[in-house]
Amino acid sequence: MESAVILAAVAGAAAVLLALRLWIVLHSRVVVPRESLSLMVVAGSGGHTTEILRLLEYLSNAYSPRHYVIADTDEMSAQKISSFELDRADRDPSTRSCERDGIMLQDTRVLQDIHVELHEKKGLNGNLVSRRVSLAGYQFPKYYIHRIPRSREVQQSWLSTVLSTLYSMWLSFPLTYRVKPDLVLCNGPGTCVPICVSALLLGILGIKKVIIVYVESICRVEHLSLSGKILFHLSDYFIVQWLTLKEKYPKSVYLGRIV
Repeated sequence: MESAVILAAVAGAAAVLLALRLWIVLHSRVVVPRESLSLMVVAGSGGHTTEILRLLEYLSNAYSPRHYVIADTDEMSAQKISSFELDRADRDPSTRSCERDGIMLQDTRVLQDIHVELHEKKGLNGNLVSRRVSLAGYQFPKYYIHRIPRSREVQQSWLSTVLSTLYSMWLSFPLTYRVKPDLVLCNGPGTCVPICVSALLLGILGIKKVIIVYVESICRVEHLSLSGKILFHLSDYFIVQWLTLKEKYPKSVYLGRIV
């Protein structure tokens, strides 16, 4: 009996400390001046990606590097992001694509190293010959595309959604820990929930305070999305684009239509 009481007391104390730490993290908004801000952007299929890219058009290059997180099956968003970044680079003289030896280098997975190993078949024997191309002196758009499992598929049951979300969160935390972004920006895709929770855990564990900014989709006029309902109390800034939502959720930030 005594051991059960002690365990209950310890569990209660741990819960209180965790709640206190969570409150401190959510209410800590110390702004530190800096030249650049590491940005993690959560993109979703279809309209979510289009809206978030429209929003990024207004951000300066100080928000760099940009780390995009998409679902592992979302090829359309990957194409949209790459196209957006290349267009952005074309407008910015400080970044450009590079062509060496007749090979156009635009894939961020290739550009992570200053040297790239290129393999090609030469001769009749088909032996693989390694050719090294130096990229020294070139600058590229500082962005990366990361993939995590999708939290929820369309028409997926709620029970299996819980399991898939937990699995996605399990893989999201190592990514968030590795990147350690200064700011997470999202607008409603289910993929953003595990990323935001992982970013919140960085603060709870005392690793780094990550600012979470949630922008509700322009399509949400009177009701929040499921992701919005979950992250309303966990985000540092919750932005809505319709006055009706601001009236229902006074703690939200109303800026009018921004995408």
